[in-house]
Amino acid sequence: MALLETHNLTKIYGNKMIAVNGINLSIEKGWVFGLLGPNGAGKTTLVKLLLGLQKPTAGTAHLFGKRVTPNSADIRSRIGYLPTNPKFPPTMTPITYLDLLGRLFGMSREERMPRLSGLIRAVDLLPAAARAIKSFSTGMTTRLGIAASLMNDPDLLIWDEPTAGLDPAGRKYTLDLLRELGKTKTIIVSSHILTDIDRVCDHVGILHQGKMIFGGSVREMKETIGRNNVDLEIDGSPEQSDELCRRLDSLPEVIGFDGIGTGRGHPIYRVHARTDGGCVPASAGGRSIGWLLSRFRRPGGAR
Repeated sequence: MALLETHNLTKIYGNKMIAVNGINLSIEKGWVFGLLGPNGAGKTTLVKLLLGLQKPTAGTAHLFGKRVTPNSADIRSRIGYLPTNPKFPPTMTPITYLDLLGRLFGMSREERMPRLSGLIRAVDLLPAAARAIKSFSTGMTTRLGIAASLMNDPDLLIWDEPTAGLDPAGRKYTLDLLRELGKTKTIIVSSHILTDIDRVCDHVGILHQGKMIFGGSVREMKETIGRNNVDLEIDGSPEQSDELCRRLDSLPEVIGFDGIGTGRGHPIYRVHARTDGGCVPASAGGRSIGWLLSRFRRPGGAR
């Protein structure tokens, strides 16, 4: 039996917005499973449904052989959850917060103290162990969230956009930790960054407008979308490049995109499209936001 299964899982808000639409998902024990999709694709809503933090409009989710409901505290006690941009009581410290968390999980003092001490050291927060959380940077807050998600030694980790807002060093640390944890844990990690999913996951589901448009191994995904990749080299200001990224993120034909470097001083973006990537430059509306397409090519192909 799969560790997690969903059947036609659906969430509609106020009879107006379909956030998750008929998701059928099966995740085996030991997988590192990536939920990939642009912002607004339904990733966070799906995660909350899997945790029982929201009630589905239709369909079911089962974890560890049990149906997930808002009352499934026994299921959630076996999960380590890291939300996007986690928030903590500002006046608490890593020691007092993790101690509180351990007590809520029913851990004895003899269990809690070695556990929280080891986790604080593992996420490199030892110098800040007695500092108020309100003074933490985004990276430090994420690392505390990672420690919190591991406090109960969970059977399943669910991390929602764990690299959001991190600098390159923080992002590398988080991805390296995910790869290490994936050797012994079942993990579900959501991201809108294809390269992050590629680095840490062995299976992936691609969400778009609430629908699961692909499910399979990372190798199968790369074989499928590799045929639809295009590289865009952009001649424009940083502000124009930022606007291009926002437009690419909103295009229905775009699965994801990554900055892959520079060419002749211009940023280059690799765009992964659902169908033929040749339509992307026109759809992104280059002239209307002022950037010029300096070079357009297939990866490994001609200009």
